[in-house]
Amino acid sequence: MRIHRVRAGFTQKAAAEKLLISESLLGAVERAERIPSLDLLVAVEELFKADGALKACCDLVDEEKYSPRFLDWAKLERTARVISAYETMLMPGLLQTEAYATALHRARVPAYSEAEIIQHVEARLERQAVLDRTPPPRVGFVIEESVLDRTLGGPQVLKEQLRHLLDCIERYNHLTVQVMPSAQHTHAGLNGPMQLMSTAEGRTLLFAEGQGGDRLISKPEQVGDMFDLFGILRAQAHNPWESAEVIKKKMGQL
Repeated sequence: MRIHRVRAGFTQKAAAEKLLISESLLGAVERAERIPSLDLLVAVEELFKADGALKACCDLVDEEKYSPRFLDWAKLERTARVISAYETMLMPGLLQTEAYATALHRARVPAYSEAEIIQHVEARLERQAVLDRTPPPRVGFVIEESVLDRTLGGPQVLKEQLRHLLDCIERYNHLTVQVMPSAQHTHAGLNGPMQLMSTAEGRTLLFAEGQGGDRLISKPEQVGDMFDLFGILRAQAHNPWESAEVIKKKMGQL
């Protein structure tokens, strides 16, 4: 990036102003201290007229940001037709605030370094661009009510997270959030969380996370069963309007 900037005749300060980022951020990227976002790579490619050299780095950047098991999922998510998830412990990654995501990565055992925390949080926030994509994906989440009570990062972080959740529900017509009440003594999701996706090409995928490791599953019969299970979960949870009221009530208690 530095080589192409110099060739294009830009100082670091002038380039940063054109790119609408801080000079310190651009410097950190050029020194390989920060991993650039894909949007920044594309913008730099256009500004410096790099003939595809910087845009070609997008795949390499992805490999630095995501674990090998999550990499394929993260790439497919950008163009997915349907994104769904059932969450038992945490807010969905696509709806997390920066403070919530930071608190989550700070709680990791074994601990991340500060640089690793910044890297993982930036990668998570970058994924959220899919919500503003045109045409948008259909996005649906079922969240356990207990997640709304877990004060990860402290009460203020949770309150901001719940406010952000409500803002997203109001802003995105293609987003549905449902709360699974704790009073529901049994339901179809007791075997754990899951993430589901239907790609633009019609493939269906399941990403299952657990203490023993993560799995990306593409066998149609297995994934089909999980799509059916998610449909049952949605029927057992509060409807979207009731769920929004539950979230508002929880926020008001903080």
